Amino acid sequence: MKMIIAIAGAVIVSAAGAGGAVWWFMPKPAAAAGAAKKVEPDKPKDGKPLKYVTLDKVIVMLRRGPDDSDAHYLSTDLVLSTEASKEKETKENLPLLRSLAVRTLSAYTMKEASGMTVEQYAEQLNKSFDANYEHEHTEKPFVQVMIGKLIIE
Repeated sequence: MKMIIAIAGAVIVSAAGAGGAVWWFMPKPAAAAGAAKKVEPDKPKDGKPLKYVTLDKVIVMLRRGPDDSDAHYLSTDLVLSTEASKEKETKENLPLLRSLAVRTLSAYTMKEASGMTVEQYAEQLNKSFDANYEHEHTEKPFVQVMIGKLIIE
């Protein structure tokens, strides 16, 4: 019983530490307000409103660094913005997108992953998805990928 309580306590402390780290590294409101002026909302080419499709619980084990003996994990929920007419096709592509996301994100070490911003993760995933659809000579059924949740432990 004491072992279970100790494990539960360690999980709670780890989750609190991860939450504190995310809060600490998030951009401050003044910096985010300046960046928000430059960013325009997502709009497809023809100006139609967008739908959002989620890809939940992409969990990846990060590579070990040269001086790192512990296993580290990254968990993220992705949000794909798509046109209403392509929503079904986007949902059908979710297994492929999960595979591409795992391949892209598993290339990072804990040090690299903890030093990246949410925007950098989204940029890397968008590049990976664009490259795959270009390689397959098919049209990408969504506009872009965004990060809905990101946890690094």
